[in-house]
Amino acid sequence: MSDQPGRVPPASELADRAAIAEIIALHCRGVDRADEATLKSCYWPDATTAYGAEPVPAHRFCVDLVPAIKAFRQTHHMVTNIICAFDGTEARVESYLIAFHYLAGPDGNDSEMTYLGRYLDRFEKRGDIWKIKHREPVMSWSQNAATTHDAEHPALSALRQAARFPEDVVYE
Repeated sequence: MSDQPGRVPPASELADRAAIAEIIALHCRGVDRADEATLKSCYWPDATTAYGAEPVPAHRFCVDLVPAIKAFRQTHHMVTNIICAFDGTEARVESYLIAFHYLAGPDGNDSEMTYLGRYLDRFEKRGDIWKIKHREPVMSWSQNAATTHDAEHPALSALRQAARFPEDVVYE
């Protein structure tokens, strides 16, 4: 957050904010498409993540995340309320997160986990590129519920279905 909330930022800061927001959005795409290359492109090679008790190398986390995400029929991550605090070539970034995880049950009892939380990121700018240097998710709450998916519903049947990398329409 700026030292003066509501201050009109200079154009260079607006460009920095746009670059950071793009990385955050690409990370969501990488997760939802199970796209390892896109995920890795969001982190510096020496970056870390703290999804568990101890930080781990981010690129290794990206490799491990792909099969974990593929265990779900679909996932859908959305990020809102991106707040940046800049300090030279570093930025502390807080983003609010809503994530949906659709799990197809073997007995037809499908379920959905809804996760609400925040990403606390440390971004670093190298040259004119911003990427994540460290990410720690913080959970607000989650809920699990039985769910159904009716792809044959008349209002939905003509729509293309989302898929994982490389079959998703975004890669055409």
